[in-house]
Amino acid sequence: MSGKSESAFRTISEVAEALDVKPHVLRFWESKFDEIKPVKRAAGRRYYRPEDVELIAGIKHLLQGRGMTIKGAQKHLKENGIADVRALASGEKPKVPSQLNELGRDRRSKLEAARQNLVQARILLVGDEN
Repeated sequence: MSGKSESAFRTISEVAEALDVKPHVLRFWESKFDEIKPVKRAAGRRYYRPEDVELIAGIKHLLQGRGMTIKGAQKHLKENGIADVRALASGEKPKVPSQLNELGRDRRSKLEAARQNLVQARILLVGDEN
């Protein structure tokens, strides 16, 4: 962006320039996406944290890169979360359903094993399988 460190706060002008959008567009997106929360200082001046900039870049990708509507992008953000939208901006690969299914299978198998352990403990304590 500029000569600032990666962790430095950015003004609306700096973010607008870095993401190639107008400041009024950033203000509009802020009004439509509650997840965008810049720090506001004296006289309402906005300062964006690096994670705010990543989120805005992800929202820009959804709206302009994928051609989503505001409502579509809001739905995507609600269903997939902030981390997913930030990942879009940084080029990281968000978790895909197959990876999520694998996590679900792993959790189910752990729960089933725990249930079996409880059944065995009950049998030892009570001496009854039912």
